[in-house]
Amino acid sequence: MPRQPARRPSAATPAAPAAPAWLRPLLLALTAFLFLSWFTGEVADTDIWLHLMTGRHTLETRALTIPDPFCYTSSLPSAAYPGEATTRYFNLTHEWLAQILMYLIHSASGFPGLVLVRAALLIAFCGLVGLMVWWRTGGFYRCLVAAIAAGAVAVNFQQSRPFLVTFVLLALTMAILERRRWMWTLVAVFIFWANCHGGYFLGWVMLGAYCGEALIQRLRRRPVEGERQLWLVAIAAFLASALNPNGFRVIQIMLSYRSSAIQSGNLEWQYPAFWLPPYGYALVLLGSLAALLISRRKTRTVDWILYIVFAAASLMAVRNTILMGLVGAVLLGAYLPTWKRAIPAAAEFAAAALLVLAIAVALSGGAAFQLRAAEWMLPASAADFLQAHNVTGRMFNTYENGGYLVWRLWPAQRDFIDPRGLSEQAYADYNRILYYADSNGGPSAGELLARYGIEVLVLDGFDRFSGNVHTLTAALSDPSQAEWKLVQADNRSVVFMRRPPPGVQPLNNLQALQSIETQCQQQIEHRPQQPSCARGIAELYTRIGQTARAAQWMAYYESRPH
Repeated sequence: MPRQPARRPSAATPAAPAAPAWLRPLLLALTAFLFLSWFTGEVADTDIWLHLMTGRHTLETRALTIPDPFCYTSSLPSAAYPGEATTRYFNLTHEWLAQILMYLIHSASGFPGLVLVRAALLIAFCGLVGLMVWWRTGGFYRCLVAAIAAGAVAVNFQQSRPFLVTFVLLALTMAILERRRWMWTLVAVFIFWANCHGGYFLGWVMLGAYCGEALIQRLRRRPVEGERQLWLVAIAAFLASALNPNGFRVIQIMLSYRSSAIQSGNLEWQYPAFWLPPYGYALVLLGSLAALLISRRKTRTVDWILYIVFAAASLMAVRNTILMGLVGAVLLGAYLPTWKRAIPAAAEFAAAALLVLAIAVALSGGAAFQLRAAEWMLPASAADFLQAHNVTGRMFNTYENGGYLVWRLWPAQRDFIDPRGLSEQAYADYNRILYYADSNGGPSAGELLARYGIEVLVLDGFDRFSGNVHTLTAALSDPSQAEWKLVQADNRSVVFMRRPPPGVQPLNNLQALQSIETQCQQQIEHRPQQPSCARGIAELYTRIGQTARAAQWMAYYESRPH
């Protein structure tokens, strides 16, 4: 057959002009800056204080913090469920290395260093997602979209906590298994990981997924490259991860958490509502599934294993949604339908414009580059008062503020409870005290305060998530109540004492009610999307018959976005 002459390109359809060479590096820089603006919010997680305190104590004593030196109820003889003592030991020891590192960072650079390290870790997490998509597809915009999708989920986890180690090392483990290079480094990775955070068992799942793919391919008589090394590395990394204070007990502890009233009531262990904003999680959860189904003829076995396992885990708890920020974002980027035409330069410039717009929106929100602790939440004046007057009487405090009070006042003071949640009995008594339970079905709040020998109450006004007013704070604002004297009140907390220090003139107890109101106003000022405390105050005034004040606060609540 004679060869057909080559067809000349039509003059009517000229090739689209190529974008300048500097544009894609600019897009990468803009994406990195966008992540910085997303991940540099103030340190508002109250767990930070106990992490810093534990790291300091471990360094100073050269030993794990066993028994717990910071909370006087942590070792109550309680057995609310089998294995509670084992869970307590785990909670005290499983993050010791990360806590030391956090304390060293804080000692060297303060909260700016902690915020920037947190941002760097989350950017590394997103970067690894983009890198894996690049390895799989070679598509620049695919890897950019995948990284941004990962960031849209990770933005909800911008807390300076040891779990950041799990996010980054899980992504690193997946990247090494994808590339099949530097495989033996996973042994060292797992030893480090197992002493920084209990989430290292997710690395076992990742190893199991890739080994599972290898096994299935062998049964199909299509063995994968480097199968023998994969199995050896997986076994070695699994065994090495036992070199931590808790050995292989992490799975037992995760199961025990479901029996714990403290953990099961914690917000991060609740089921996620993926149909509510923000929608980053829903995007990767459903988008990656759609991409897998559309490309089902060319998907890898490991991708289905990873999706099924990690999607199921993400649906079980809010704290697990980040898993889809890794797996879902990689699958979304890898299996997006292919755009068969060359991307015109105008579209690439439009992508840069969209990134600039996203950065502007992030900056206008006021949460970017907040290199500090959220001091507006902290009972700093209460701690100053107790410190100035050398108050050593036994203290009752609210759950979120326990760590900060220990950071400021230990060893003169130990807390009643803190976010580690070490005693189920103490947690049950804490709720009865804080919500001023009567004697029906158990000891009253007053009886429990006397039983624990409590002389000092450091209280805030309401739960920051639900908005429910702490009944104890409101009840003690009654002027006819004479047992507890109000000695300090501001827009962050109140302090009541049975016997004020010499020279301290008690305040009018009604100032505690005013403090609850100013705390709520401050909460809404800093977090406009969380006005539920206004509803809680309206409900309080309704209960005590102040209908005019109740109507004012309900109107205030309804006028805010929520």
